[in-house]
Amino acid sequence: MQEPLLGAEGRDYDTFPERPPPSPWERARVGALQNKRVFLATFAAVLGNFSFGYALVYTSPVIPALEHCLEPELRLTKAQASWFGSVFTLGAAAGGLSAMVLNDLLGRKLSIMFSAIPLAAGYALMAGARGLWMLLLGRTLTGFAGGLTAACIPVYVSEISPPGVRGALGATPQLMAVFGSLSLYALGLLLPWRWLAVAGEGPVLAMVVLLSLVPNSPRFLLSRGREEEAWQALAWLRGADADVRWEFEQIRDNVQTQSSRVSWADLRDPHMHRPVAIALLMRFLQQLTGITPILVYLQPIFDSTDVLLPPKDDAAIVGAVRLLSVLIAALTMDLAGRKVLLFVSASVMFAANLTLGLYVHFGPRPPTPNSTLGLESGAVGGTELPPATPSSYLTLVPLLAAMSFIMGYAMGWGPVTWLLMSEILPLRARGAASGLCVLGSWLAAFALTKSFLPVVNAFGLQVPFFFFAAVCLVNLLFTGCCVPETKGRSLEQIESFFRTRRRSFLR
Repeated sequence: MQEPLLGAEGRDYDTFPERPPPSPWERARVGALQNKRVFLATFAAVLGNFSFGYALVYTSPVIPALEHCLEPELRLTKAQASWFGSVFTLGAAAGGLSAMVLNDLLGRKLSIMFSAIPLAAGYALMAGARGLWMLLLGRTLTGFAGGLTAACIPVYVSEISPPGVRGALGATPQLMAVFGSLSLYALGLLLPWRWLAVAGEGPVLAMVVLLSLVPNSPRFLLSRGREEEAWQALAWLRGADADVRWEFEQIRDNVQTQSSRVSWADLRDPHMHRPVAIALLMRFLQQLTGITPILVYLQPIFDSTDVLLPPKDDAAIVGAVRLLSVLIAALTMDLAGRKVLLFVSASVMFAANLTLGLYVHFGPRPPTPNSTLGLESGAVGGTELPPATPSSYLTLVPLLAAMSFIMGYAMGWGPVTWLLMSEILPLRARGAASGLCVLGSWLAAFALTKSFLPVVNAFGLQVPFFFFAAVCLVNLLFTGCCVPETKGRSLEQIESFFRTRRRSFLR
């Protein structure tokens, strides 16, 4: 009997000749070519985070200008300035609430594009403000847009990204938000406060134009039964030479098993409520570390601890440290893993907050009381302390501790929690649950920001820092007990882990 052709020897029957394995350089080049459209789509989306970071710190150079404004109807009192700064977080909470509906109604991409309407209107109101109500309404609208994009952009980026680069791309929203804040600080040295609002319109226009050139999330399109559009979107994102059949089938199978909308009865299922609870607690604990009040009141904190740092230098150093730390997180997230960064981040923040609390309690006090923080007594925390010597090296402690805190936050609990939220939420609940997480996060931020000054006035500046340090210890325990490692896993594998509780899906 004649041997089959596939078993024959010789050159004529070498149907599938073996190829040498590609070199690391070739793999990197092919990966970059395949992912270049994903990079473009991600950049278009995270321009919304740039606008978010820009709008968040808009009050930093504007409040001092308005406190000395020559127009009586625009001159801010201390109470009005406090509301002008904090009303942004209420708008962001409302934006997160709206994302619970818009994320699934319009889709991720269109929801991001929709945020351009309140963002542009808010900047226009502040640029042409003729009274306090226009400033507050403009600030609220920009906060609403920020909350909406904060819920939609991480989900969109996570759903379009291949597993190998999802960690790095998942850090870009935080990176662009920090870059937006830095841009505001830089422009604040050059432009009047009205023109700062006008300049904020530029990134909004660029975001809308670029997003109109990229597709929606294939997972969202499949969840709406638009298979042809989903196939075209996935093929566009992966490149013309990529074979997307296996990935498309995997996404479609996962979508088909979750074709119905989530209901309250579904939340009793552990594979549904457990990832939602983890994501919500991560966002809540992230705010309880104290990041928002520390950033908002950083200069008054430095003043009350006698750090002789000019406000402009302070903003530049803070922004540079945040940017550097987020870059580190982006480069190491797919190498070290999410949990390692969370452990390191919480440990650094614990040490920094504890140092700040101990310094305020036992260290030297400033020679004059600080009116912004309302420390009317000459002592901090009720203890009479000797005046600080401005040239003493001891006064560098709060500066170094604050920089360490911001670095620890920006390399872990800042970007990683946003990424994990978009990774672990089940597809059926991803739109609504991400909005719920943003709503809870910004309500916590508003509560902390508004209560920070009363707590300081009643108990001393050291009490909030001791509280923040205790929260960081809770974060360490929470990370070890509840947070799964998602490095290198597809969204479908992560969801299968919560459904079956088999850790082999995450190995």
